[in-house]
Amino acid sequence: MQINVTRDVFPLAQAFTISRGSRTEAQVLTVTLREGQTGWGECVPYARYGETLDSVTAEIASLPSDVTRDSLQGLLPPGAARNAVDCALWDLAAKQMGKRVWDLLDLPAPGAEVTAYTLSLDTPLAMQQQAAAHAHRPLLKIKLGTPDDMARLEAVRRGAPDARIIVDANEGWTAEIYAELAPHLIRLGVQMVEQPLPADADDILGEIARPLPVCADESCHDRASLPGLKGKYDMVNIKLDKTGGLTEALALKEVAQQQGYGIMVGCMVGSSLAMAPATILAQGVAFTDLDGPLLLAEDRAEPLQFDERGVHPPAANLWG
Repeated sequence: MQINVTRDVFPLAQAFTISRGSRTEAQVLTVTLREGQTGWGECVPYARYGETLDSVTAEIASLPSDVTRDSLQGLLPPGAARNAVDCALWDLAAKQMGKRVWDLLDLPAPGAEVTAYTLSLDTPLAMQQQAAAHAHRPLLKIKLGTPDDMARLEAVRRGAPDARIIVDANEGWTAEIYAELAPHLIRLGVQMVEQPLPADADDILGEIARPLPVCADESCHDRASLPGLKGKYDMVNIKLDKTGGLTEALALKEVAQQQGYGIMVGCMVGSSLAMAPATILAQGVAFTDLDGPLLLAEDRAEPLQFDERGVHPPAANLWG
């Protein structure tokens, strides 16, 4: 089997800012596997997890040409490199067998899922304007994570008075800031808060009140993360670039649900190819956040379909 890696850049429709910084483009790696048919997958190396385009490319280059989904799980750790290869192997298998990936998994054909649309961190006025422009969307996700987020929350609610809202602090708060904001989150109708505290300083979540669901993002990567979340989180955000692909993501979803966690399916900022496998994972979860393609100025040639019903599963020409 031939394994090829290319770097692709997708410009964003506008600058995207979170508490850790801003970007104007999505830099991704595309893995292509050729063995009779051609399968492909995409990953987004993430600096927060010590990944770069070069380091992830090197990980993929280290793989033997006879790698399989089963052997891959032991050859690479959870992360972006394993994700792109795992998803490409699923795509390749589907094409070789003339079936869709969900048929290989013995799962029902997926349907559309309502997805969040993310509002980039900005001034209160700018975020109010963003919210007003997207007030027709049923679910908005607000990027926060600064000591003065109260004004931003109020502004977004003014801009989108009827939308469901979830917030993502990206590890940017302290326990004191979270405790101060929590009553206001409830007052403003926020339904969930994602990763309010740094992953290495989140033990206090098990000691303070959690008046609305708290979702682990940076604190949850794969099934090995679950024991450390007990008593601190109510939900987990499953991202393919964290789990290392669809194989582990499906296993994490099953075990997390068995342990009583609510499920959110999220994404890095990437193209429709990166989101496509996650549409299978997102079936029936509490929150879906697969809006990466909506943030791009350009996408893949066969993009995912987004409409009033949400994000639809991929056509076979895209993936799976």
